[in-house]
Amino acid sequence: MTLPFKLIICGLDELPAHSGAPVTHVLSILDPAHPVPEIFGAFGEHEKLELRFDDIITEQPGKIMPQSSDIEALLSFGRGFDPSRGAQFLVHCHAGVSRSTASAALLIAQAQPDLPAARIFDHLAALRPRLWPNLRLIELGDARLHRQGELIEGAARIYARQLLRDPSLLKYFRALGRQRELKAAKPFLG
Repeated sequence: MTLPFKLIICGLDELPAHSGAPVTHVLSILDPAHPVPEIFGAFGEHEKLELRFDDIITEQPGKIMPQSSDIEALLSFGRGFDPSRGAQFLVHCHAGVSRSTASAALLIAQAQPDLPAARIFDHLAALRPRLWPNLRLIELGDARLHRQGELIEGAARIYARQLLRDPSLLKYFRALGRQRELKAAKPFLG
């Protein structure tokens, strides 16, 4: 699969390893109270969007959920690159598993609207094998991109694939309050 941009997905602890990459765009997804990582001073010149919300999919006291305005900012940022410049996106969140992979899926879906969701998520799984895309972000993005649930189903298939590979994830994501993602995976568990 060929994208109109190169893509790096990572967690906070992996940022130093990418500081020498020719990154043109950085999507930084941080917890609301987390300080801005100092490592960005070591990156070359780049455009940056910083979003701040918790990695949750349902309302939780004291937590900030991703909102439609976050999706609008993300998609607007994705439209702001020039493919002829050789754009390279770096998308990070705390662990590089949930918010970043969901956001990367939406950037790809916007850039290539005819690309099936299954291909998008297969590509992301090849880049980031531990992915578990945040369902709230996928739902908001699917609606905004008029994908009629295709991105939601693609994410659900990834959840099922991950659960079949590592059944211990069921207990982990249940404890995190991510039951809607687990329920979405159920039809694809065979």
